[in-house]
This record gives sequence, C-alpha cells and structure tokens, in this order.
Amino acid sequence: MIPELGQIFLVAALISALLQFLGGLSLNSLKISNIEIFVDRVTLFQLLSLVISFALLTTSFLQNDFSVLYVASNSNTALPIGYKIAAVWGGHEGSLLLWVLILSIWTTLLSRDKGLKYSSDLRIQSLSILGLISFGFILFILYTSNPFERLIPIPFQGRGLNPLLQDPALVIHPPMLYAGYVGLAIPFALAVSSLLTDNNHEWAKHARSWTILSWIFLTGGIALGSWWAYYELGWGGWWFWDPVENASLMPWFIATALIHSLIITEKRGLFNGFSTLLAIIAFSLSLLGTFLVRSGVLISVHSFASDPQRGLFILVLLAFFSGSALIIYSLKEKKNKQEKLHPLSRESLLLLNNVFLCASAGLVLIGTLYPLILEMLDLGKISVGPPYFNFVILFPFIPLLIFIGLAFFSKWGGDSKNLIKKIFPIITITLILGLIISIYYGWGSLLTLTGIMLAFWTILTGISPFLKNQYSIKKTIVYMPMMLGHIGMGLMILGITVTSSFGITIDDSMKIEQSSKVGEYDFKLIDIGKRNGPNYLAQFATIEISKDGSYIQTVYPEKRVYDSSSMGMTEAGIEANLFRDLFIAIGEDIGAGSWSMHLQYKPLLRLIWLGPVIMMMGGMIRVYLSKKSIGDA
Repeated sequence: MIPELGQIFLVAALISALLQFLGGLSLNSLKISNIEIFVDRVTLFQLLSLVISFALLTTSFLQNDFSVLYVASNSNTALPIGYKIAAVWGGHEGSLLLWVLILSIWTTLLSRDKGLKYSSDLRIQSLSILGLISFGFILFILYTSNPFERLIPIPFQGRGLNPLLQDPALVIHPPMLYAGYVGLAIPFALAVSSLLTDNNHEWAKHARSWTILSWIFLTGGIALGSWWAYYELGWGGWWFWDPVENASLMPWFIATALIHSLIITEKRGLFNGFSTLLAIIAFSLSLLGTFLVRSGVLISVHSFASDPQRGLFILVLLAFFSGSALIIYSLKEKKNKQEKLHPLSRESLLLLNNVFLCASAGLVLIGTLYPLILEMLDLGKISVGPPYFNFVILFPFIPLLIFIGLAFFSKWGGDSKNLIKKIFPIITITLILGLIISIYYGWGSLLTLTGIMLAFWTILTGISPFLKNQYSIKKTIVYMPMMLGHIGMGLMILGITVTSSFGITIDDSMKIEQSSKVGEYDFKLIDIGKRNGPNYLAQFATIEISKDGSYIQTVYPEKRVYDSSSMGMTEAGIEANLFRDLFIAIGEDIGAGSWSMHLQYKPLLRLIWLGPVIMMMGGMIRVYLSKKSIGDA
C-alpha cells in the first residue's frame, strides 16, 4: 500500500505543477492578487506532495520492501540503515525524484521571496516556467522511471547498493550537487520571464542571490566529489576529467560568469542580453549534465544510475526547454544602445573574465562530446582524456587569472589611472613568493612557476581591498565576499600547481617488515590482517610512516569485498596535514609474501579543497549581505 500511496502523491505533484504553469498563462485575464494566491498555494501543495512521496519511498527502503523493483535493485537486508536512506537516491529513479523534490524546494523558496513581491508579473511568470519544468520531469518519472513499480515474484533478498556508493559522501554529495544543478533553474526562469514581461534588467537584482546560492551548492558538490574520488577509488587522484565530472564543471564555469555579469547588469544596466543568455546556457548545461549522468552514452565511473533508453527522454526535455528559451531570447531580446567602455574599466575587465570562463566551458564541452558525436556519425571511436583537457584549459585560464587581479584595481565606468603604479608592489611580492615556493619544492618547469605566481597574484589582489580599507569596517565587510572568493580561487590554483608538479607516486611491492621510500618519507609494512564489516570482508595492511627515523603515524589501508558483489573496493590509508598528504592504497597479493602498494606524496593537496570552502564562505556572506540590503564593492 505504501508504494501505491507514493505514486498517488507523485501524481498529485504532477497536477499541481500543471496548475502552477497554467496560473502564469492566465496572468493577463485575472487579477494579480488572485493569481498570486493560487500559484503560491499549488506551489506549496506540490512541495508537500513530493515530500510525502519521497518519504514513502524512503520507508519502503527502511522496511526492506523488495516487492518494489527499485528497492530490490539498490538495497538488501545487510545494508546499514544510513546507506538504506542514501540508497533512495543511489539509482536512476530515486535520483530523479530527488531532482524534482529539490526543484520544488527552490520554487517554493522563490515564491516567498519578499523582494519579488514588488515585481508581481516577473514572479508569477517565473513560477509558471518552473511549474512547466517540474511537470516535464515528474511526467518523465511517472512514465519511464517510476520508483514505485512493483516486482513479481518478490525476491527474498535485494541486490544491494553498488559498493562504490557505500560511503558517507553519498549522503551529502548527490543532494548538494543536485541543489546546484537545479538551483540554476531559478535565474533561468527569471531571465525568460524578463523577456516575456519586458522587465528589462530589473530581473538581475533578483537573480543574483539565487545564482550565488546555486553556485555555492555546485562548488561544494564538485569539491566533495573530488575528495570522495581521492580517498575511495585507490589511485590517489582528485580530478580525472571524467565526462560526468566535466558535466558538473561546465555549468560551474557559466554560473561563475553569470554572477559577475549580473553585477554589471544590476549596477550599470549593461550587458542585460549577455546575462540573460548566460542564465539560459547555465541551466541548459545542468540539464545536459543530468542527461550525461543518466543516459550512459559516455563511459564513466559514475555510470551506476544510467539508462540509455530513458536518457533519450531527458534529451528531449533538454531540447524543449533550452530550445524554447533560445527562441524567446532571439525574438524578445532588445538591442540596447551600446555604451563606450574604457578598456581598463571594471565593466570591461569583468566582461573579459566572463569571456574566458565561457571559453573554458566551451573547451570542456568539445572534449566531452566530441567522442560521442564521432560515434553517432559512425566515424570511429576515440577517447579524449586528461592530456587534452590539461592542455587546452591553460589558454583561457592563464589570462583569466591575470585579469581577475586587475579588476580589483579598476573603477566602474572609467579609466583606472596609475594602474601600473598601483599593482607594482603586488607584482613584486608575487614574483618573490613564486620564486621562493618553486625553489623550496625543486624549481619545476616554467609552467609550474607561472601557475604558482598566478596563484599568489590572485590571492594578493584578493587581499588588497582589505589592506586598502583596513580602517573602514563597513567597506571591509562589503568587500569580504569578493575577497574570500578570489583568495579561495588562488589557494586552489596553488594547491593544483604544486601537487601536480612536485607530487611523487611510486608503485612498489612490499613484504612484512619491508620499507619503501617516497621522497623523505618511509612506509613500512608491519602486518596484513582481515576483519569483518557490517556487509563486507576487508583485508587490511598496517603501515608505519616515518621521516628520518622519527615515527609519524600508522595507517590501515584496506581492500573490501562486499557480500552483494565480488568487486573489490579500496579504502586508502591517508596521513595528512595542511602542507602535505601521504597516501597508501593496498593492491593485490603477488605471491611469495609480497603485496603491491600504491604510495604517494602530495604537497599542498589540501588547498585544492580548502580553496572551495573559502569560496563558498564568500558566497554565503554575499547572500546574507544582499538580504540585509548591504551593497557591493
């Protein structure tokens, strides 16, 4: 009975979404107040229906109801309770239900945005568009991806959750990433609504906070996914340019560009068309990411929830929403009189940064889809891997980081006098710090030195407003989000450059009481043992780490074999501080008492994740200041 109730409430959400959409269509025929009340109520009812439906699906997992096909495919009785809850979104059907639930949460929050009360037409049209998006995806779930579908005959035991997903990160990573993806529907809806209501650029001031919120979740989701891959997959890497990784990075690039473009549109009334287009592209790329993750058209380590046939329907939804928005944009976007901009004005530099961010997204998109296009045209199969992405991303990113710093010293609407004089001290300090770090770690290449210097350039220019306004608390607070965002970016670039250039990786065989040396560190195999987990058998190594004879730490890397799968899973042993990571992954028994070991030394690796955390803090402060009506720098 519980699955049937879940489906009934899902149908109720479908009807609510349709009514929410139709409410916007009747905007011109009914009084505004009546429409607002109606749309707000059906929006709330849709959310309540989806919450209940999601809760009932969760109940089916907790009760081990294997009469539900989705439960039988993703859970079993041995699965710990925490993973049973997370398994609700561990497969195709449940993840899509979570997708529309998060969309409904975003929509309900937008309906209660007090700032939009004064732009009733814009608000109603936006909610109407969001209702149409919800309707499309709920319809898709009901007809192709029903999570409540019954299974006959009922199996005694379920297949269990994919071992790759049996990690605490599953609880946080997908919901956070989905919140970022789906959150981009809000600026998308506001942008399209502004075109339909001739709202000009007023939408920008409403859209920016929602874009930043979405960007915060997207940043956190990407960073957490990177951390998860680092300690879980056994190879010790943090980014592999996997197609699904790329699918999250592309909307992040565009969302970052959109944030900066909205600043210009709101403050100066410029680039409204460009901001509108970025909002459309950002959400389109989030839909593309959903398609790539769920379709299985590209080979990926994330292919645990894919279905090629059903992925086609997502592609249809992508084409409909993105295509319709672009048609409206082409018909409605007004050609505003272009204002002459000084090359070194803040508007010009921010626009240039946005162009580089869009170029970055475009290059990643080409590398991701090119193999798929060739295969579709029957022109052969190729693989585009890290060498391509690592190379091409440098071309937009190097000038991007340069101009990021220059934007701090520029002025709105005019010439930035004595620019060279202003930035000369920072350039000098950047050169000195870059040389010191390079010499400390062993010089490296010219590209390495460039990366380190650009990282310090980004950090120091980010700090400069604080130094300039050290006696003004108010100005410092206003500048804080921008400062933290750029400092975080600089720290991340520093971590990427140093760990990529000076990290050491050794694959070695070790016997008990035998040591391997990685850089200045000794790794000694003390013992090999076994232990039973809640639903797996683990073989673990006891590794003692020391430096120059001084004991540092003992770690216990292990290989797990889960009851529901013969696939072995790696749990790395990691000893870390802010300045370096020591990584150990146990391999196979190669005979004669020897075991293969994957050993790594990674300097400044933690900065790769510390940077995004600081960036997210800047975003959260900016949203708070916006709610308090405290202006921008």
